Amino acid sequence: MPLLNNAKKALRVSARKTLVNSRIKSQVKTSLDKVKATPNPENMSGAFSALDKAVKRGLFHINKVARLKSQLSRLKSA
Repeated sequence: MPLLNNAKKALRVSARKTLVNSRIKSQVKTSLDKVKATPNPENMSGAFSALDKAVKRGLFHINKVARLKSQLSRLKSA
């Protein structure tokens, strides 16, 4: 356990950010699974939006998201 006040605050902040980030990652995974099950334009749009928001928050690298979007787009055409 942290002893200093700033370390205690850092621990609280880290826990809060972890909770928020895990929720966003879970939403991304759910939307990706939904697209893989039924690749329609509504699901694609939701997944792309969730991926873009995750990049904006710094949860995923932009190249990983570009790769995922490309894979999802190929699902639609296949």
